[in-house]
Amino acid sequence: MSRKNLLSSITERKLTGGNSETSSTGDKLSPAMERNRSRGAFGAITKSIDDLAERADAAKQLEARLLEGAAVVELEPGLIDVSFIDDRLGDDPNAFSELVDAIKERGQDTPILVRPHPDRAGRFMVVFGHRRLRAAKALARPVRAVVKDLSNREHVIAQGQENSARANLSFIEKAMFAKNLIASGYDREVVMASLSIDKTNTSKLLSVANDIPEGIVRAIGAAPNYGRDTWYKLAQLLREDVHRALAFELIERGEFLESDSNQKLAFLLSSVAAPKPKPRKAVSARQWSPSDQSVRVTARAKGKTLSMEFASPNGKAFGEWISNNLEGLYETFRQSGSDKKGD
Repeated sequence: MSRKNLLSSITERKLTGGNSETSSTGDKLSPAMERNRSRGAFGAITKSIDDLAERADAAKQLEARLLEGAAVVELEPGLIDVSFIDDRLGDDPNAFSELVDAIKERGQDTPILVRPHPDRAGRFMVVFGHRRLRAAKALARPVRAVVKDLSNREHVIAQGQENSARANLSFIEKAMFAKNLIASGYDREVVMASLSIDKTNTSKLLSVANDIPEGIVRAIGAAPNYGRDTWYKLAQLLREDVHRALAFELIERGEFLESDSNQKLAFLLSSVAAPKPKPRKAVSARQWSPSDQSVRVTARAKGKTLSMEFASPNGKAFGEWISNNLEGLYETFRQSGSDKKGD
């Protein structure tokens, strides 16, 4: 297959790129899948398994097209550099350990795709297969690879589509990948082709990636359990300076640092969104006591009201005396003219 037509077939098929918690692919399900979906939790699990299987099959087909007609060679992992566009926010150590064990036991089933390094003679750059490359390094063995001469544009499209087909990228990883492409000078057409998404989903990805500071995104990580809706809620909150400052403070707390990626996102969203308690109005207070300290009277003014508290040994008795003599005290108050001062 010529380099010109390398990606022509794989860019025709659109995959779901929005990764919304409430969206669906829109594809018509088979009667069996429809029945399974109607069976509640069991149906949801079955549909999830079917979706994963379909994604895995799509990834295999995509890789087959990209690797078609090319010779598989063995390369020393030390000669291969990572892609010039980052598409990951960390990796699952358990999943990687399982991959290493599988390759150790069965060998590397599928080759990775590399290209001659554009700037360093004699070296290569990974297009896709970063985890398989890392596993080969961990096992100190050569990595099986196909070498193709790709342009930077072809590189990022193949990289993004292979990851999207596998459903390995979470929503925020897709968003950051899109942002990195734009920052590297690529237009939205390349973003759409690399992630197999339309203009609307491209705008949503970039909106979230631009509204959430990268430091906060990297502190949270991939959060694979959450899609567009949750990240969009956080992005909306972080448009305000006060919420953004609070988020930077929260990611330093022990409760955040000790959580996994999904928990970090949930914690940050709930904490930033929590309504702040209204500040209590200042209450002016004055105290009075006679020289023998037998009574302590505290008067607190709040707005147009005033409350008095009587304490010390004679406080209660003094308060009751005032209460019993309010009529005479009020008449004295009026005769003093003090009632006119509030007009």
